[in-house]
Order: sequence, then C-alpha cells, then structure tokens
Amino acid sequence: MHVARPLDPKNMILSIPSVLSPEDAAVMRQRLDASDAWVDGRATAGYQGAPVKRNQQIAQEAPIAFELGDIIIGALERHPLFISSVLPNRVYPPLFNRYEGGMHFGSHVDGAIRLVPGHGTRVRTDVSITLFLTPPEDYDGGELVIEDTYGVQEVKLPAGHAIVYPATSLHEVRPVRRGMRVSSFFWAQSLVRDDTRRSLLFDMDNAIQRLNAQNADDAARRTLVGCYHNLLRLWSET
Repeated sequence: MHVARPLDPKNMILSIPSVLSPEDAAVMRQRLDASDAWVDGRATAGYQGAPVKRNQQIAQEAPIAFELGDIIIGALERHPLFISSVLPNRVYPPLFNRYEGGMHFGSHVDGAIRLVPGHGTRVRTDVSITLFLTPPEDYDGGELVIEDTYGVQEVKLPAGHAIVYPATSLHEVRPVRRGMRVSSFFWAQSLVRDDTRRSLLFDMDNAIQRLNAQNADDAARRTLVGCYHNLLRLWSET
C-alpha cells in the first residue's frame, strides 16, 4: 500500500507528501551512497531493538548527517500538513539508514526518550517519522509495517514522502529482497502528547481551512478558531 489511510481520531497515522521533491531526494540519496560514514545500525538500538535490527546507518556524529538533517528539518518547518498533524515542540536530529540483501528490522516499539548527542537535550518520542528517499520501484520488500489496535498497515511511499505515526506503535521493516532502501528516520516531541487530542485538533484545523476556502460564516469561523486555540492552550505542554 503506497498511501496511508486517512487520519482519524482513532488512528494517528498519516502520509506527508512531497517533503522533498523527487530530484532533491535523489541528490540526497546519491550523497549518502557515496559517504564512508555508514556503520552497523545497532549502534543506536536499545536493548529491545538490537537483537532484531539488521541494517546500516550513517554515524550520528558524521557531518553529512547534520547537513542533510538540517535540510529535512527546514523542509518540514515549511510543510503545513506536518505542522498541523504533529504540532512539533522538539524534533530529534534526523538519522539515515539503508537496507539491502535481506536486511530488516524486526518488530519493536521505539524507546520513549532519546538523548540528543552532544547537547544533553531529551526528546520524548511522541511521533515517529520515516522519510523515504528511494523510489518504491527500485527495491522489493522493505515495507514499513505499523500495527495498532485497528489493524496493520504496510507503508511504502514515493521518494520524498514521509509517514508519521505514534511512537507507541509496534512496527517493523520487512526484509529488502532486491535493490536498496534508503530512508531518514527520527522522532518528534509534540506540544500535545495524547494521540487522540492531537488528532482532534488536526481534524478541527482541517475543518477551519475548508471553511476559510469557502468564505463560510465569519462569526462561526472565529468561534471555531477560538475553540481550536483554547483547546491547544489547555492541552499543550510548553
């Protein structure tokens, strides 16, 4: 399945299209392919993930990781769908991984807290993000499989598209049987910790944008905008 199902109050999984253009994703992938900073992916795995993690990733301290990560963060800051759905407070610096020749990452849940290297800043992992950098036709397998109480989703998006989902979800990356899958992965601490509340705010924001586009009743729109911000004020953790 190449597009995640629509977000609803019970399921905070959403595809974020065109974070990067296909051309920019290809350039980023070429630079990563040429890098000598690839290490065993278990370097950043916790005790739960290490036994089931079989991939490679760019060393966190490598200059290319910081450079390309800043490009991704800048693109996300300009993407209204990401801002509206995630309501980011802090974003962990993007990491980069690759899978080939049967590499995979078995079923696991991401660690609750990540320590930003060199800063001492702690990021609570409310939302997990994977940004796909390889076109899906270039590799077989490698689906991101996300499980929640409403079923299982297999996600394999176009290059430059991202998927966001609750970090509490059980998930895995299936073995890559042909080609190579290169992605960026990272986490966000949201202003609103609770998935259901965050989803309700996202739905309300979408409704406001549709009403604005239709020039609907101005007083009603002001009331709805007021409700949105009062709920965000009530639920945010800044």
